[in-house]
Order: sequence, then C-alpha cells, then structure tokens
Amino acid sequence: MNQQQMMKLRKMQKQMMEAQEKLESTVFTGTAGGGAVKVEVRGDHEVVSVTIDPEALEDDIEMVQDMIVSALNDANKKVEAESQKLLGGFGGLGGGLF
Repeated sequence: MNQQQMMKLRKMQKQMMEAQEKLESTVFTGTAGGGAVKVEVRGDHEVVSVTIDPEALEDDIEMVQDMIVSALNDANKKVEAESQKLLGGFGGLGGGLF
C-alpha cells in the first residue's frame, strides 16, 4: 500500500469514527398509541426516557405494555435508518484502495 492510499484510508477511518460518534450522541424519539407513549433512545440504543400519558394508564395494562414495546421499536427503527444513512457509505471500506 502506498502513502496516498494510507492517507485516504486514515481519512475514511476518521470520518467513520466521527459519524459513529454523531450517531451515538443523537436522541431518537419513538411513539405509539397516537403519542400516548413516547420513548427517547440514543443512537447507541440506550433508552434515555419513557413518557406515558396518564390517560393511557386507564387502559388495559397489556395495551400500555404493547405501546411501550411499539414505541421502542419505532425509535430503534429510526436509529437503524440514521445508521445506514451515516455509515452505509463505509460498507465498502477499503474498496478501490487496494
């Protein structure tokens, strides 16, 4: 590998790390039940908060549990979509370098 290829590889690695850090620090919101349940998840999939509308607690507990699961899944889908957007271009890391 020549010097130019090494520099290009290092630059791509730096860009990938920056994109990963940005993703991990971004908070994504998932909702369910028309907004009755809201969850916030960071890009590293750590749950930041769960908010439940008090009126939703009057519903069947199983329904509330399902809404929590749905809201978490919604937030995680947003994380994955953003991950693909930010990091998808790095899937071929090394492509064309060698």
